[in-house]
Parts: sequence; structure tokens; C-alpha cells
Amino acid sequence: MQELRDLKDEDLKGLAPEAIAQLATQMLRRLRQQDSEIQFKDAKIEKITLQLARLKAWKFGAKTEAMSAEQRRLFEETFAEDEASLQAQLEQAKAQVGTPPATDPKPPRKPRRQPLPEHLRREEHHHEPESTSCPSVDCGREMVRIGEDVSERLDIIPAEFFVHRHIYGKWACRCCQQLVQERAAPQIIEGGMASAGLIAHTMVGHYVDHLPYYRMESINARSGVHTPRSTLASWSGSGGGALVPVFEAHKRFVLSAAVLHADETPVAMLDPGAGKTKRAYVWSYARGAFDAVPGVVYDFCVGRGARYPIAFLGEQSPGDRSWRGTLVRDEYAAYDAVITAQPARIAAGCLAHARRKFDELLRDASKSAVAVEALQRIAQIYRAERELAAMSAPERLAARQSITRPLWEQLHAWLKLERGRVPDGSATAKALNYSLNAWEALTRHLLDGDVPVDNNHCENLIRPWAMGRRAWLFAGSELAGQRSAVVMSLIQSARLNGHDPWAYLKDVLERLPTHLNSRIDELLPHHWQPQR
Repeated sequence: MQELRDLKDEDLKGLAPEAIAQLATQMLRRLRQQDSEIQFKDAKIEKITLQLARLKAWKFGAKTEAMSAEQRRLFEETFAEDEASLQAQLEQAKAQVGTPPATDPKPPRKPRRQPLPEHLRREEHHHEPESTSCPSVDCGREMVRIGEDVSERLDIIPAEFFVHRHIYGKWACRCCQQLVQERAAPQIIEGGMASAGLIAHTMVGHYVDHLPYYRMESINARSGVHTPRSTLASWSGSGGGALVPVFEAHKRFVLSAAVLHADETPVAMLDPGAGKTKRAYVWSYARGAFDAVPGVVYDFCVGRGARYPIAFLGEQSPGDRSWRGTLVRDEYAAYDAVITAQPARIAAGCLAHARRKFDELLRDASKSAVAVEALQRIAQIYRAERELAAMSAPERLAARQSITRPLWEQLHAWLKLERGRVPDGSATAKALNYSLNAWEALTRHLLDGDVPVDNNHCENLIRPWAMGRRAWLFAGSELAGQRSAVVMSLIQSARLNGHDPWAYLKDVLERLPTHLNSRIDELLPHHWQPQR
């Protein structure tokens, strides 16, 4: 039947009443169907708009403030994905209904996009009209190019596997029956199929991107390359073993610092005999936060006792070469034994830990006036320290004497006053006691401009272990944990010095088989320069 929208008055003339009634019924049915579709699409638009509003309320609401930094980062990433998806659905739904886009007299200002890095390879695609003659009917003359608009879009080519073919020519003397052939270059894995670049890629994927080997196996399989997880683990093990001499030299460098940070974090280790995991620990030692040349070294240990850091840093003995200097740490009791093991060591405290006690008190008892006052006083000290961070050590020490020392003296007097007002054993008393008992260590930075006010520098450097243990869950053995500490020490120090971890590891693994031990310091992260 002819479309109803195309009917005209003259088309209805001469039609029987029954045909006209049938057309009217059909038209009414069509109108009802269109009205139902419009209502459905309006409801869909309303639903998507409500979801967008709810997302924005979550983004800017108070609940996001209660999240940790990692939770907030994950939430923001998910929010960006959800918002983009809902916006696309909303535009599609409005286009189906035919709703014109809303005109806002003051359109929201778009965030300014950062320019794409200059070092990236550019592929140019030129777009010109098929004809450069004037499109006007009365003209048709050849037009002149007056400029261009350039837009850049970021693209990626997934990891590409390729094969190095080493062809060694054989040369023989027919007269002397001598055979000459170039000697094969030594490799990290002799006779293996993995090059230094692939070994470095595997180690970076596992230790930087925290990918378990079974995931890396499936990722490589998408490129048509079969690399069993046992093979990947073997490559990492060989690479980690080869890096031990570099690690030992790097350890000596880190322990040459006069100011050292220390911290520890638990890591699960497989216990085959018990059929489960047991708790091990990674100890982190980093050069001072104000040190011009950064570096960090990790030590994997099966326990948390004082004997482990004492063994790593050394202790006083005839002719000993143990570490001496200022140790920035928290108030864990094991560090007291570390300090007394060498009389030339000085303890420095962590203001962040002292602040955390009052922050916990505020969360447990939301109306704690003592916690509120303590946090405000500590915030004043932190504001001043941020301004002093860019100074040299003598300038920082002089500024602390005039700016922050009065704040510390006022805080000390206030802590003692409040301690006399609260009963023993209370949560408030414990928070106050933490700072008062550690006062000498907390104020050590007032005597040395190289000493920072807290241990946050080391806590940030031990965070990759906390992230990694969520991905690979546990260390397979004590030896595997120690090997991980070797690799992580060099990788994280390379990152601190502004190097790409893969480029650093690849180059070091290529050089190591022929590198002289007497020149091993050239391969340390703070000395390393890529070969040209």
C-alpha cells in the first residue's frame, strides 16, 4: 500500500468509505507506534542523563575524598571510561530521536590537551581536494594553496617479535688447509634463542609492569610466538643472575651515602613443605631524599628481625667497613638495634608516622580536639618544609633554624601540656607518647640540612613491591626473592635517574658478557650512558 505520508487530497477522491476507514485505522496505528518509540527513546535519554549526573556526583562528592590514592586513581580511570561511553550513547540516542544538540550560552571549557611528544615518529598523511579548480560555475580558474590545518592522532603498533640471523662465513685456504671463521659473540644465555632485548623485555614486564609469567605467555601467543611460562622464568633467572656483579657495585654506591632511608614491607613466599605461603620481608635502603644522585637497593629476607638490617649494613668490629651515617626510619624497635650496632650511626625520625597516629585517632574518635590541633600544627611544618626543599643543605639548615624550629618548639610544649591532661592508656595518650618518646629523632633534621623531615622518600620506593605482590602473589623461593631484589634495585634506580628500564637492562645485558669487572661501575644506573 502507498505510504501514508505521500498521500494527497486528490488521491483520496473516488475511494470507497471502507478504504478511507482502513487508511485512517492504519494512520492511527502508525501514530501510536511512533509515539511509543518516542516515549521509549525519551526514557532512554533520561536514564543515560541520570547515570551521567550520578557519575559526576560521585566524582566531586565527599565519598571520593575517603578513598586511598590507589583507589581514587582506579576510580578516576573507570569514571573516564564510563563517562565517554555514556556520552556516546546519549549522542546516539538523541540522533535517533532527532533532538537538536543543546546550545549552552557558555559551553564548558575543555581541558587543554598536552602536545604529543616530539621524539615520536611521525607518519604524514596528506589530504587534498580531487580538483583544485574553482567550483564556481562562472569561474573554474586554478586555485592557489594558502595554507593548511594539521591534526595529530596518537597510534601504536603492538610489540613486534623479530629474529636476528647471525651468519658466520667459513673461509678455507686450499693450500694450507686452514679454516677461518669469526668467533660467535658471547651471550647471557649461551645457545639460547632469547636475545638481550627479549630478556630485558621479559624482566621489565614482570618486575615493572607486574605481569605474572602466565599472562606474558598468553600475550606473546597473540603474536604467534610460543613462550612457555617456565621458559620466561628461566630467562628472567638467567638475566637476574648475570646482574649480580652490577648489583653488588650498586649496593656499595648506595651505602656510601651519609644519609640513608630504611623501610620494610611483607611479601608472601612459597613454602613447599607446608603446602602454603609464609611471610617474608623486603627491606629497602635509599640514599637521602636531598641527595643529588639517587639510588635504592632492596634486600629480600625471610624475617623482620634486627639481624637482617644489621647483616646488610654491618656492625662494629675490628677493621669493619660497616655503614656510618644518619638513618631515617620509623619507630620499629628493630631499628634501635641497628643504630646501636655501630656507634657512628644516628637515628632520624619520621614526621609522617607521627602524623599518622593523630590521623588514626581522628578517624576513631571524630571529635578529638587534640588530633585536630596536632594535624594543624604538623601541617604548618610541612608547608614550610616544602618551600625549603629546593635549597642547598646549608641554606636549608639556616632557614630551619629561623622558620621551623619555633614551630617544633611550640609543638613540643603543646604535646607535653596535652599529655598531662589525658589519662594513661587512652588512644590519645598513645598518639602523644609516640611523638614525645621519639622527639630527639624527629628533630634530628634541625641539626643537619641533608636530613629530611620524614621517611616518605623510602616508602614511595618500596611501593612497587606492594603493587607487585598483588599481581604475582608470592615469591617462589628465597633464592627467587633475592633475585627479584637484585633486578628491582637496578630497575628502580634506573628510573630514579631518568632512564627507560628496558633500554637500560638491554644495554647492560648486552655488555656484561665481555665487560671488564674493573669497569663495572660504568654500568651502574647513575653512570650508565647508552651506546651510540
